Amino acid sequence: MNSPASTWHMARRAARMNPSVIREILKVTEKPGIISFAGGLPSPKTFPVAEFEAACAKVLKDDPQGALQYAASEGFGPLREQVAAMLPWNVDPSQVLITTGSQQGLDLVAKVLVDADSKILVESPTYLGAVMAFIPMEPNVVSVASDEHGVIMDDLAQKADGARFLYVLPNFQNPTGNTMSEARRAALSALATERGLPLIEDNPYGDLWFDTPPPAPLTARNPEGCIYLGSFSKVLAPGLRLGFVVAPKTVYPKLLQAKQAADLHSPGFNQRMIAEVMKDGFLDRHVPTIRALYKSQRDAMLDALAQHFPDASRQPDQSLTWNTPAGGMFLWARLPKGMNAVDLLPYAVDKGVAFVPGAPFYADHGDERTLRLSFVTPSVEEIHRGVAALAATIKERQGV
Repeated sequence: MNSPASTWHMARRAARMNPSVIREILKVTEKPGIISFAGGLPSPKTFPVAEFEAACAKVLKDDPQGALQYAASEGFGPLREQVAAMLPWNVDPSQVLITTGSQQGLDLVAKVLVDADSKILVESPTYLGAVMAFIPMEPNVVSVASDEHGVIMDDLAQKADGARFLYVLPNFQNPTGNTMSEARRAALSALATERGLPLIEDNPYGDLWFDTPPPAPLTARNPEGCIYLGSFSKVLAPGLRLGFVVAPKTVYPKLLQAKQAADLHSPGFNQRMIAEVMKDGFLDRHVPTIRALYKSQRDAMLDALAQHFPDASRQPDQSLTWNTPAGGMFLWARLPKGMNAVDLLPYAVDKGVAFVPGAPFYADHGDERTLRLSFVTPSVEEIHRGVAALAATIKERQGV
């Protein structure tokens, strides 16, 4: 006698979960010979392998049982103290929650702060991974207009009332590479304080400035009105999957409870290794080498774009145009009038280059002409070849 087939009933939130566009594109870039400007991957050249090798040996020698045992959900105490000490405002280590990557921090924020149909605000465009974390909680996601200086205050003022929070990436934003100006930060902080609008400040790229540091964090201006997310992925190694959240004491306990339900704790061994590597000011010596590398590769991409798109300033509707990020990992570009980045991508891949179309980074009404170019992983020679291939693809499709 045959048993009846099982019937699986998916939760309503599951229908709102979709695959990451970026992750799907990365599968394409695995083909041999593809020059990828698509992934937001740090350059492997920046990984401090020797320091982690030494830290691994020391951790296993000094405290093997502690490193390999279950651990506190809040995180490894010395690492929490290091995080608190490195931030540019007064942070109590008890406010630091170590997370399994800053992506988990976004997930915890969504679980604790978002109800079905609650209004949340995001920049336009914004980080795709944040939208993916928020959407399963069934919010009403409202985009706030932004420009190269950050959130446009008039539009925010019209939309702020009743919002649970505004999610922002002030420094070298993913995807645009833009940095919020000091004037805009001051205005945003004032408006948020006046309206009682909480801010979620995501800052994975803030240390990767090229010439001058960005302005002070929003959280430093109003710590009780902000939740701050940081990451070790961009300055040490993404494979260890460690980030952190700094939260007001009124919110922290619920984030901790959500963390306990999610994974009990982030890997204690990894936390001890990072704490060991970071001691004695290692980041102060290491991060400048990352900045120098990424600046040289940004400059190579800017040079290649200027060479292959000489009409960008004179005829912006007939040429690719782009911005000049002051740090981070990404450059934002816009195709000639009438072109669509999603449609262009397979033709570019055929010529050996990949990018990320910009439309998925908008919570609504995506600009189909936009695309994100990452300059940190390819070599300078690959950057020039990749931009040449992109230019050839655009010119070929313009003639269709």
